[in-house]
Amino acid sequence: MKVVLLSGGSGKRLWPLSNESRSKQFLKVLEDPNGQLESMVQRVWRQLHDAGLADDVCFATSKSQEEIFRNQLGNRVNVILEPERRDTFPAIALVSTYLYSIQGVGLNETIVIMPVDPYVNDNFFDDLAVLPDILAQSEAEIALIGVKPDHPSENYGYIIPERQIKNGLLSYMDVQKFEEKPSKEKAAALIKQGALWNCGVFAFKLDLIINLLIQLNIPIQYDEMLKQYNRLPSISFDYQVVEKTGKIAAMVHEGKWKDLGTWDTLTSEMGNKVVGGGIVTPDTQNTHLINELEIPVTIIGASNLIVAASPDGILVSDKQQSFRIKDVLKHTDHRPMYEERRWGYYKVIDYIKYSHQNEVLTKRICIYEGRNLSYQYHWKRNEIWTVISGEGELIQDGSYRKIKPGDVVKIPSGSKHSIRALSNLEIIEVQTGAELTEGDIHRICMSWEEILKSIQV
Repeated sequence: MKVVLLSGGSGKRLWPLSNESRSKQFLKVLEDPNGQLESMVQRVWRQLHDAGLADDVCFATSKSQEEIFRNQLGNRVNVILEPERRDTFPAIALVSTYLYSIQGVGLNETIVIMPVDPYVNDNFFDDLAVLPDILAQSEAEIALIGVKPDHPSENYGYIIPERQIKNGLLSYMDVQKFEEKPSKEKAAALIKQGALWNCGVFAFKLDLIINLLIQLNIPIQYDEMLKQYNRLPSISFDYQVVEKTGKIAAMVHEGKWKDLGTWDTLTSEMGNKVVGGGIVTPDTQNTHLINELEIPVTIIGASNLIVAASPDGILVSDKQQSFRIKDVLKHTDHRPMYEERRWGYYKVIDYIKYSHQNEVLTKRICIYEGRNLSYQYHWKRNEIWTVISGEGELIQDGSYRKIKPGDVVKIPSGSKHSIRALSNLEIIEVQTGAELTEGDIHRICMSWEEILKSIQV
């Protein structure tokens, strides 16, 4: 069995912490068993590892999320990058060709697809391991996991069962049809009929997708798929495959399952009411504060609120109304002010755009010990670095030197440069130029070993 976790989107439902580069699954607000903060991605990866499934896992995501994946999970995870965002069918097709033509996975192997951010208990992954047996005994083309609802919800899709089948220790349902996000009244009626929440987990044999790609005249070799990815229809897997499949089986998961997609649901699973600097007074009920800024926030006697502060902005909202944030912000378009990268993270301290087309951007950059920036250059900006803490190694235009607090490094446009942290390294970076974008980063090589080899230090 191979497990594929889909990590898409860059939504604003958890603004100001989520943005174009940091989706909800990367927010470190949950607690691990040791009381340390972890993200949804880190939680799921830990659970898969504990279940003995980690060696058979790969993540499918866009290029924009690769850096934060490496930051949070390291280089040990297998990440398949989409050349561009399209939809779940192209993403699953791409991963299927990778498994088939690069890893040599057999056509009879079971592939399990699931979202990267479900909030579940460990026993959910025991059910995951049963899906190959469900496929075999039911003779279905697709096997799903459905969750037994504990209330009628308009936010989920529903699986409508046809009949219950018990075969030895296995129990599953034949699926009659699906209902996508019905009204609360209709959802209540469906639950009385035994309907399940569709949690987006399904399994199939690899040959189901490979044969479909052949029928659609889509490449089944991974390298060729990458070249032709923009030709694939931008359509969901549900519409392209599931709804056209004749026989589908579903097993019931009766344990905990949540989609932590709004501040209301996310805070319900947080261990602490305060994350970051601030105070919430004891007479404040059901209010959570998440503060990524360097200034303290104090909440006195104000209940049922979410207060979230980051370099991207500040949100104060009634929890039950926080779902409206996406509509409120739909016409805004600001660059992310905080990003996590494989080497660490940065925060934008200040950004000014002058009338004569000159921009000034100031960042606080933290590079973790032992990690490095790529060897790179820029055409549209100059940079000045001031080291404020830690020590590092600098390579600039083929020259090598060590740097320490108080050192200033000038990097004119076109200058090739990289830095490696000997200890956690903090730098204030001031960029000036006509266009200050992440697109103006031209990478020569990534690893420190490659960089040293290229300049023959």
